[in-house]
Amino acid sequence: MMNYNTNQLQIRNNNKYENFPQSHQLITTLNGSVATSQTLLTTATFNNNINSSASNGNANVAGSEDEISKKLPKEILLRILSYLDVVSLCRCAQVSKYWNILALDGSNWQKIDLFYFQMDIEGPVIENISQRCGGFLKYLSLKGCQSVGDQSIRTLAQHCHNIEHLDLTECKKITDAAIDPLSKHCPKLTAISLESCSLITDLSMKALSDGCPNILEINISWCNLISENGIEALARGCNKIKKFSSKGCKKVNDPALNALANFCPKIEILNLHSCDTITDSSVRNITMNCPNLRQLCVSKCGELSDQTLVSLANNNPFLSTLEVAGCQQFTDLGFQALGKNCKYLERMDLEECTQITDATLAHLATGCPSLEKLTLSHCELITDDGIRQLAAGSCAAESLSVLELDNCPLITDATLEHLTSCHNLQRIELYDCQLISRNAIRKLRTVLPNIKVHAYFAPVTPPVGGIIAGMFVNPRYIDVFIQSTFDNTEFNEDL
Repeated sequence: MMNYNTNQLQIRNNNKYENFPQSHQLITTLNGSVATSQTLLTTATFNNNINSSASNGNANVAGSEDEISKKLPKEILLRILSYLDVVSLCRCAQVSKYWNILALDGSNWQKIDLFYFQMDIEGPVIENISQRCGGFLKYLSLKGCQSVGDQSIRTLAQHCHNIEHLDLTECKKITDAAIDPLSKHCPKLTAISLESCSLITDLSMKALSDGCPNILEINISWCNLISENGIEALARGCNKIKKFSSKGCKKVNDPALNALANFCPKIEILNLHSCDTITDSSVRNITMNCPNLRQLCVSKCGELSDQTLVSLANNNPFLSTLEVAGCQQFTDLGFQALGKNCKYLERMDLEECTQITDATLAHLATGCPSLEKLTLSHCELITDDGIRQLAAGSCAAESLSVLELDNCPLITDATLEHLTSCHNLQRIELYDCQLISRNAIRKLRTVLPNIKVHAYFAPVTPPVGGIIAGMFVNPRYIDVFIQSTFDNTEFNEDL
């Protein structure tokens, strides 16, 4: 949607077209409405010379359009239009009748993202798009389009048999009745997101299993009616799945995970955030049967222990992303195993892994040279010595770019001194690190002038509402954005 954003900026900078009706223009065009003369005039002028007068712009466009139409064959014009986004195509469609035909040709509408117009999109628009595009449409995002219901998806399935990627995130009116026609008419579907479609049940999983065997990616996060039975049905029929997300699905348990492990060995990305009943045994089956696993999120899965980490280390050496926030049974022992065998780790979220100590940082420093982002928030046993070992490790000089240390009460100014050797460090979080001073942040910035530091300094005054010298005193928060344009001692403070 780059053109859309650019045109928005141009509109804001020119008072004549300050209220250009982009959303209205999109909807009327997709609904097949005939453009008024005023709309044609405004659109033509805007698209050709936003600084010219309306009458001159209209004349110039009319002449240019006739000339282009005579000199270029239809096939070339269609190829040119195929590079435009949705908004630009709708503008072109209102220039003239001939351009309307060209711009709304189905071959130009293979990929449609309506996220930016989610508040305006209703069922008839989707049905019209489906009929216009037919077999050309391959990618459609209706993310956030909460007015879209089952009938629109039925029409889509009946006309767009070649759809491959369908995003229905937060389409809360969608039910199993919409998924059934997709399974019957869209066998080429490879990716579908049903995130936050709270009315979807196991019946949809069974339907996809029966009719869409080529699914590679599926997101059922926050679909709380889906249970282990639905997951097993899906896994049996869609055994090519590489990316599976069930964040917040409380009914996704050990039997569900075992079904994925047994029938979907190609899984590479797995998000089980807040599936809080899963245990080490089912995760172990995943690690053993899915050797290509690269990204795993088990944050807020509080039943897991070091056995999960050891199994990952032994079976998934190419793991690159691990999110285990809130897994409070994990200890240094598990991360020691990861440090020895998972040398390709790039991103780790260890927030609220309250049992880990400096020993974990020592293992990661020596064994994970590619580590780019590390979250240690609320890891209250981490000290300056652990950061020293991390900064001296193989990842420090080139890879490490983000380090989150908020609510680590034992780190002091010495931590920032150690981090001066991390030349690629771009951002550090220090909220509620009470032993970090402003002076230490200034010193860090002299070495790393482009770093962004987010910090909070506790008030040195009495509590909120206290009075000093007749003045009302509030806590002082500081958000320190370290950028090259700031003076060496300047901070951006909110008092």
